[in-house]
Amino acid sequence: MTLVGALGAFALGACLGSFANVCIDRLPRGLSPVRPRSSCEACGHPIRPVHLIPLVGYLLVRGRCASCGQSIPLRLPLVEALGGLLAAASFAAFGPSWEFLSSTLLLVVALAVSVIDGKHQVIPDRLTLPGLAVGLALSLLPGRPTPVEALLGVVVVGGLLALVVFFYPAGMGGGDVKFMAMAGAFLGWTKGLLALFVASLAGSVVGLALIGLGRRGRKQPIVFGPFLAIGTAVAVFAGPKLLSLYVGWRWAGH
Repeated sequence: MTLVGALGAFALGACLGSFANVCIDRLPRGLSPVRPRSSCEACGHPIRPVHLIPLVGYLLVRGRCASCGQSIPLRLPLVEALGGLLAAASFAAFGPSWEFLSSTLLLVVALAVSVIDGKHQVIPDRLTLPGLAVGLALSLLPGRPTPVEALLGVVVVGGLLALVVFFYPAGMGGGDVKFMAMAGAFLGWTKGLLALFVASLAGSVVGLALIGLGRRGRKQPIVFGPFLAIGTAVAVFAGPKLLSLYVGWRWAGH
């Protein structure tokens, strides 16, 4: 991995993170992420193009609106920085490839889903359904799960979670199902199932810990989107290794 490539990947991820911030702010309110142009929520003044540069813009205005001085939420540069770090990590793992681009897109969408679900307890269809279509389209490119594997990812992973939601609706809903169907389109069915398993395990551990600490009731639902994002990241970066370890353990058991 070259330094120039890593910096380029970070810049790409930060730009995607900037757009993810727009989706985080607008999609739960049913607004378009494209129009109107970005403006300060306090004074309504349009943000100057130079101040929209990811991370740089935040530093230039010292974390405050250049027009009214209102403090800018720290979440904005954090999401941009996380988008950049996820893209750089993806570049380190896959190099300049379609797998790098695909993984970066999936991870940034997962980041946006995690924040939106954490704030609003909803996962917008306007984020997951276009993402599902992109995941299926990317399966036509070399080095990606085949179209059949991508379709199986949608059906198997999304369908399995849909069954769970049908029989145990508390705490999860259609948004979680559509997100995992999208993740299955990007990852294929094997890594998609791994993502779902890791998410369920992480959610269970955290949920039990919160119950033990008295921070959550036994019947109180837990926001599942952040755990789906964690499971997706684990599947992206460690999926092949974990699956090979599992297969080796199964063979050793026989």
